[in-house]
Amino acid sequence: MDDTSLRLTPLHGEHVALGARMMPFAGFDMPVQYGSIIDEHFAVRRAAGLFDVSHMGEVMVRGPHAAAFIQRLVSNDVTKLDDGKAMYSVMCRPDGGIVDDLLVYRFAEREYMLVINAANVAGDFAWMREQNLAGAELEDISDRTALLAIQGPRAFEIVAKASGLDLADLAYYRFVVPPTGSFLGLDRVILSHTGYTGERGLEIYCDPDDAVRVWRALLEAGRESGLVPTGLGARDTLRLEAGYCLYGNDITTETNPLEAGLGWVTKLDKDFVGSDALRAVKTRGPARRLVAFVLEERGIPRHGYEIADSAGTVIGEVTSGTQSPVLGKGIGMGYVPNDASFTAPGSRIHVLNRGKAMSAVVAKPPLHKVS
Repeated sequence: MDDTSLRLTPLHGEHVALGARMMPFAGFDMPVQYGSIIDEHFAVRRAAGLFDVSHMGEVMVRGPHAAAFIQRLVSNDVTKLDDGKAMYSVMCRPDGGIVDDLLVYRFAEREYMLVINAANVAGDFAWMREQNLAGAELEDISDRTALLAIQGPRAFEIVAKASGLDLADLAYYRFVVPPTGSFLGLDRVILSHTGYTGERGLEIYCDPDDAVRVWRALLEAGRESGLVPTGLGARDTLRLEAGYCLYGNDITTETNPLEAGLGWVTKLDKDFVGSDALRAVKTRGPARRLVAFVLEERGIPRHGYEIADSAGTVIGEVTSGTQSPVLGKGIGMGYVPNDASFTAPGSRIHVLNRGKAMSAVVAKPPLHKVS
């Protein structure tokens, strides 16, 4: 894809003005880094980082059949949501393969928002329409929604300084819709507490025309607190340390949530697209498991590298890998046979790089807190 065909987020001009290194991602021209990825990474771990994630997709689901539609569409139990609560889930194909992972926000009994991955927006929306047997009202509002994320231990205090809103007591996976004009004078804004870094933080959904105002206000308010603009490079190292899956790497239509360690969002006591296939997987046990690991020697595990056992037999493949800034070691995730000798924390596997076997230890995320 050439640069002229790439889409731009409402904050593209801000990134360019800050000297960000840009690259194509999910059809958008996105900032990879503004300075050092390592510096941005540590800013999020120690203070706060500000991300432009406006490339993500949003779909509104409304009407008397909204809940029934989503309950059949996703693996998690939507009946557990109340107003102002969000949940993580996946959508599956009839064979159990993952169409996408997503967030479900409940505004009211007849109004929800689904937040989906940028690269999948068109395909996901088509899939939703195909599965909409209940007759819910679906509206893709991705182009009318900007999304910023501020992540890190000082994120809430910076938002409070910028806006006057103290959200320190906002529980994990809860969100609020402030009264009109109460957050930086904006007419429409949603503030949620989820995250993709392993740190506390907030997501800010707003109109595209308001994105620059929010971006600049937060950067100004957080200047003395260590807030820095943060790109996709640090976003990837942060989520890998935290052990979060990336769609297209760690989860795809060729993987199912049970083997991917997402059984906690897969409620097999209800019917949803793919539930029959997943019940069969549950009964016989997944053939493989997604594990996280830390290298014991120098090297960086890359996507596609083979994973071998102690005898050198190839048993799997790395799905994501990087150098952990916190650990100073290579870390990654990959699928291995569903055998405790490969999946239990402390198990040893080997990552193959051009014939060289790099020893690694399976560990339970978050990896940056592994002692």
